[in-house]
Amino acid sequence: MNIDLLHLMPTDIFRILPEIVLTITGVLVMLIDAALPPRADRRNLGWLAAIGTAFALLSSQAQLVLLQLPERTGFYGTVETSSFSIFFHVLICGIVLVALLVALDTLPENGHHKGEYFALIVFGAVGMCLLTSAVELLVVFIALEISSISTYILAGYRKDTGRGVEAAIKYFLLGSFATGFFLYGVAMAFGATGTTVISEIAARVHTGENQGLLVLSLGLMLVGILFKVSAAPFHVWTPDVYEGAPSPVVALMSTAPKAAAFALLIRVVYGAFPSMQPLWTPLLWIVAVLSMTVGNLAALRQQNVKRMLAYSSIAHAGYLLAAFAGVGNTGITAACFYIAAYASMNVGIFAVVTLISGYNDELPLIKDFRGVLYRTPVLGGVLIFFLISLIGIPFTGGFFGKFFSFSTAMGGGAIWLVLIGLLNSGLAAAYYLRLVVSVAQKPEVDAPLAPARQPIGVAVAAALMLAVAATLVLGIAPGEVLKNATQGAYELMPHSMHQVNSPGSSVPQ
Repeated sequence: MNIDLLHLMPTDIFRILPEIVLTITGVLVMLIDAALPPRADRRNLGWLAAIGTAFALLSSQAQLVLLQLPERTGFYGTVETSSFSIFFHVLICGIVLVALLVALDTLPENGHHKGEYFALIVFGAVGMCLLTSAVELLVVFIALEISSISTYILAGYRKDTGRGVEAAIKYFLLGSFATGFFLYGVAMAFGATGTTVISEIAARVHTGENQGLLVLSLGLMLVGILFKVSAAPFHVWTPDVYEGAPSPVVALMSTAPKAAAFALLIRVVYGAFPSMQPLWTPLLWIVAVLSMTVGNLAALRQQNVKRMLAYSSIAHAGYLLAAFAGVGNTGITAACFYIAAYASMNVGIFAVVTLISGYNDELPLIKDFRGVLYRTPVLGGVLIFFLISLIGIPFTGGFFGKFFSFSTAMGGGAIWLVLIGLLNSGLAAAYYLRLVVSVAQKPEVDAPLAPARQPIGVAVAAALMLAVAATLVLGIAPGEVLKNATQGAYELMPHSMHQVNSPGSSVPQ
């Protein structure tokens, strides 16, 4: 597009175009849902939400033309359009699209509140996307609340079970405390620097004034963000919420909000407090070790598949945080790639769990998965594929995710962190392989199996294909994703902290 035409466009609106598309989609879903009779089929509302999300994804890619402009921010410097924000917009919209497709075929057919479900997912995506592009901390807080409120409600979507209500209440109470910590951190940053704009905070941190207040600000904000990514010791909500929420909700909750929260973490530590790297690097080092160790040791003891995967997600948060020990923009690149890899395989595995266990988790235990490979070979094969990717076997996205994260940490001198990470990866293989063995065993003669009662529909089949394709591409040809992640890291980092070599510099494109 000609740069002269770009100057004539309403660029402020274009900078939040994905959020606008998602908002319009959510409003349309709500209006149509209210106009339909109570017993009418609301499946088409899910297709409307999926189409709107697909348009939001395309509009995110269309924002690349804005990178030709010298000015990167809009709405008085509160929202930024960069390769970093576009990377996460595309990722989040892709995750939300897959989650919607999963829900289309797995929500109960007689549920008259389907419209609410689809609208909540789309509105939550608005907050997640805004969270990754906001460069003013009060806008960040608003985006965080938009995202969180939707996920609080979705966590308790199964209102007919005690576990669903418990999950929603626990998530809401602990999430509110975490958000309060973050907001207090924002207040401390404003008190120390007189601004809530991330770039201006970074510039004023160098003055050496109010260092104690700035350290307190950083600590409080980290507490709030680390809760959102379920890193230890802020992880206690994760297993109970994952178990109580419907599996289609967990497919979304375990991926998209975490991707947005990690993007916020990257922007806060590298964008607002880059000069405090000697302080926050060892702190995140410790959190990474705790997350890996606590998550894997707890997962070994679980018989419930969703609780096992919940503790697994805590461990993966630790693997990802290891990338923050890297030097320069290599840490951002490795972290962005790991987020994409983890999201693709985790949303896929929860789609499979939904089909096997059913919406109400009729078959929740590892032993209930026995013989899936014999009863439904395609579903069993896909489940094993995602499990070996979570282990980190080559030719899967999980392998390159761990490889880049650990190699980046090694480049930063965190040798002990890498050794602990490798030991934890071996530990994690034990409980993943236990589920693989159960899936591959011959089924018992009279054992119930959900797939026999719940055929794979078109929508969920498309979701599984997208997740498998993404995991394969990230494991076989990661060059393009690494290129985009590296460009985003380069634009986000202060020039004084740039590192020439990226984690993917030796990977064939």
